[in-house]
Amino acid sequence: MAKKWTRWQDWVALVVGALVALSTIVVSTAGEPGALATMIVLGVLIALVSLYSLYSPGTVATEYVNVVLGVLLFLAPFVFTYTALAGAAWVSFIGAILTVAASIWALPYSNRAHKELAQH
Repeated sequence: MAKKWTRWQDWVALVVGALVALSTIVVSTAGEPGALATMIVLGVLIALVSLYSLYSPGTVATEYVNVVLGVLLFLAPFVFTYTALAGAAWVSFIGAILTVAASIWALPYSNRAHKELAQH
């Protein structure tokens, strides 16, 4: 049976989400109010969804939610026009890629845990 708090992919997504949200302290978001809010909100959401996924390893939907949040984080610099802020844009791009990769990597493990829980 899948144990809580053990899936490394969810830990990676949790740390990435926290770093994206906290990066606004050191990365310039001046002049683009959408950059600050977007990075904080999406970073916190990624971290919270990852935290729930760690707590409940059989919940497959959390992995899909993090994939969607990762895609939104990748698109955010274009939508909220902060591509000119290189630091903020790169944090968004790299954070998005890591979140999507970790969440997709966790899907088979989450599916297996879900099936184990359904049998009991």
